[in-house]
Parts: sequence; C-alpha cells; structure tokens
Amino acid sequence: MLILSCASKLQLLEGMLRLGLPHTLPVYCTVMHVNRGNPAGQEVLVDSWPAFKMVVTRPCREVAWDPSDYFTNLHTAFYRDEGACRALLGNSRTINWDQAFQIQGLQDGVYETIRDIARARGLEMETYLHRLLLHPDPPAMPQYRPDKGLRLAPVSPAHAMQLRDAWTFGRNSWSLRYLTLLIRHFPSACLLAPEGTPISWCLTDPLAALTHGYTLPEHRGQRHMGSVVGMLVAQLHARGFPVYTGLLPHNEPSLRTLQRLGFRILPGVFYQLVVRPGLTQSQPASALDSA
Repeated sequence: MLILSCASKLQLLEGMLRLGLPHTLPVYCTVMHVNRGNPAGQEVLVDSWPAFKMVVTRPCREVAWDPSDYFTNLHTAFYRDEGACRALLGNSRTINWDQAFQIQGLQDGVYETIRDIARARGLEMETYLHRLLLHPDPPAMPQYRPDKGLRLAPVSPAHAMQLRDAWTFGRNSWSLRYLTLLIRHFPSACLLAPEGTPISWCLTDPLAALTHGYTLPEHRGQRHMGSVVGMLVAQLHARGFPVYTGLLPHNEPSLRTLQRLGFRILPGVFYQLVVRPGLTQSQPASALDSA
C-alpha cells in the first residue's frame, strides 16, 4: 500500500483514471479535487506504482477524527484486479474497520469485498444501489430563468441547519458538520425567496457528484430545480469536472427532472455502502430527494 503525495504522480494518476471513464468516475473526480487544493482533506492510496491495480481515496486522520461519523469518513474505490481489491480493502492500514465509514464505487467487486469483510468481522452494512446519471454535453443543457422575485445564489453556511432538517437520512450532528463542509468547500446553488430563505437547492460532494438536491414541498412542480442544477452544472463544467449524480431507483420525480435537463442513465450500479457497529435501518439521501 502506498499513499501518493507527490503532485506529479497525482496528476499522472488523474490522467490515467480519465482514460477509464465512466467506470472510474467517483475516484477520478475525488483525485481531481485533491489536485485542485484538496478541500476535503483526502488521501489517495494505490496498491503499487505506477502499474497500479487498485486505487482508494479516504479522508486524512485529522478529518476523520470522529469514530462514529460515517458521513465525513467517505472512501471511494476503483480496481483493475479483484485480487488487488480484496487485498487492499482488507488491509486495516487502508480502512480503519474500527470506525464507522462509507465507501462508494461503480464496481460489483467493491460491494462484494466490503460485504464479505464486514460479515467476517461481525459488522453490519447498509447497501444503497443508485442509478448513475451523466450529462454528455453540459453547455447544451436547457437553462431555466428563476421566477420573478426569486434569486439564484450559492448555498450559505447559515442555511446548513435548514438543509439538515430536510434530509431524512441526516438529522444529527454528524450530518450538520458534513453539510457545512460541503457548503464551505464545494460548488453549490440554491434559489432564494425574496426574504432570503432557500426554497430549492443542490450541493456537490468530495466526489464532485450532484447531491442533496431538494425543493420545499410547497414549491414543487415549478421547475425550480432546473434553475438550480443549471447554475451548478455551469460551475462544474467551468472547472473541468464531469457532471454526474446517483439516484435511488424509486426517485422518479428527480429522474424525470434530470432527463428533461439532458442527463442520461448509464449501465451498472453506483454503490453506496455504509458500515458501522450497531447499524439500524434508515433511509439515505438520494442525489435529488424531490424536484
């Protein structure tokens, strides 16, 4: 196991992962953020260099200091060889299995490896299977102007409590800290009512994926999310990031919104795996809870 800290090696890795798109999306975009200031404090691990067979990203120890915070303790994984995948993920120097964590990726082998190790260790795991959606041509996305009296703006940290309370999966102190991190360090967009209160919003995460999209129930059906996503997509595209997200299968309203904006469903599964002691069943946040 090697931690890549050399800037030239990380740039080279980014280029190699780009050649594997879309299968490398979560890891590739995380490495892009690392190479552009590393706002989430991530580390990049490989099994070997330069002929790597497995890449894992994880937060630095200073970031993932709370053993119960599986929001911030976010990993991604991509492999070229299943044996390397099992060896690296099973290494306690790669993942601290004594801490709660989540890991995201697009390959069945990541799911199977984490599932098997969790079972062997007597840990419970929640599995969320998302559809993967990618926008093939962001500049061509339809643009929706806000209604009169409404204003587009980045999400403010002052709004973090409102976002947390609207997030079914995250009504706790860990999620508030995580949402505040996303708001402070990554592109975001919201639609503000005349009094300055968000009525529709969307964030991006350390994987550069669209996430935490939500419109207040009384404002739905007016295509507000189209305005919000349009602002956010323009930011991501200007910075060179692919524009993608994951949706839970039952989230048909958000799927219709994204398809109307030109997003396409890609084959395969976008896995979100949450591992922690004493895990109880709960509902996760999809990328866009309701458009």
